[in-house]
Amino acid sequence: MKLSKQDILKALELITVPGEGQNMVEAGAVKNIQIFGDEVELDLVITNPSLQARKKTEVEILKIIHQEVYAKAKIKINIKVEAPAKPKANEIKGKPLPGIQNIIAVASGKGGVGKSTVTANLAVTLAKMGFKVGLLDADIYGPSMPIMFDVANEKPLAVNVGGKSKMKPLESYGVKLLSMGFFTQPNQAVIWRGPMAAKALNQMIFDAAWGEIDFMLIDLPPGTGDIHLSIMQAMPVTGAVVVSTPQEIALADARKGVAMFQQDSINVPVLGIVENMAYFTPAELPDNKYYIFGKEGAKNLSEDIKVPFLGEIPLVQSIREAGDVGRPAALQTATPIEAAFEELTKNVVQEVVKRNDKLPPTEAIKITTMAGCSSVKK
Repeated sequence: MKLSKQDILKALELITVPGEGQNMVEAGAVKNIQIFGDEVELDLVITNPSLQARKKTEVEILKIIHQEVYAKAKIKINIKVEAPAKPKANEIKGKPLPGIQNIIAVASGKGGVGKSTVTANLAVTLAKMGFKVGLLDADIYGPSMPIMFDVANEKPLAVNVGGKSKMKPLESYGVKLLSMGFFTQPNQAVIWRGPMAAKALNQMIFDAAWGEIDFMLIDLPPGTGDIHLSIMQAMPVTGAVVVSTPQEIALADARKGVAMFQQDSINVPVLGIVENMAYFTPAELPDNKYYIFGKEGAKNLSEDIKVPFLGEIPLVQSIREAGDVGRPAALQTATPIEAAFEELTKNVVQEVVKRNDKLPPTEAIKITTMAGCSSVKK
């Protein structure tokens, strides 16, 4: 059998570089291929200095070439370890998730402000506008998207992509969806430390067949912590949307949420603030507005900290009911709720366009641990 470089490269595309999240060819790890009859000599460069990583890489290469190209090939592998070059500010090395154009993190400083409800309705409205939408429920400890999209009893299937088995996200109302809720029982509590949660998230991000996506929404858990850092370490987030109610205690936490993204070490652009539960209008008094949690608190906060105000969503019983039965309220046509979410979604899209025109791509942050303390750096 005559060996060719093209066949070798095609086989090496099935191997992921340790710590990169890309295959060997995409990552530029393959520097040279020499073929002499049935002998193959490979020159590789990897950035992981551990002996375990080198041995694993060698074994995977031998296995894949023997399986995919020629079982009797004689293979010599020369591996060189190089420390990764310090990236420039806001520079991404390749795309960790090929095919995904924009990644939007939806966050809140505190729980109970309707962040997941806003995320779900933002997702279905984007899909109604014709965009290809993905939604990652990153709230490992309290996933709610399976219920909100009426897929709580379904499980993702496995599909073969390039010779590798990957999860196929479920699809509901035109939105591709993955959540920890698909892998646990309804009455099962997830009691994990940060590293376990981060591992589960990475599997849902990198071991899933997301395909072509215009907007990937990440429904983050409340607060600022491990999950947020894990997401921003795993993928370059295009921008963040912060959800708050108008009341002062929620605004104080929303301010902290914005500050997290704006830290120099994280530097994720904040697309804006959403005011949820802005006012209450009874069905029998459609012209009345009752500001139960305060008036325009989130709008005033956005002006104070100089980030865009994306819109306000009223406190309406049908929004809660729609989420409970698994059909987001924005799907209701010719209603004030649909109009409110359409206005919000248009503003989000507009801010993403502005952000992409004016700023370079966001860099996935690097997280290191020194003397038992975590630090974040670019």
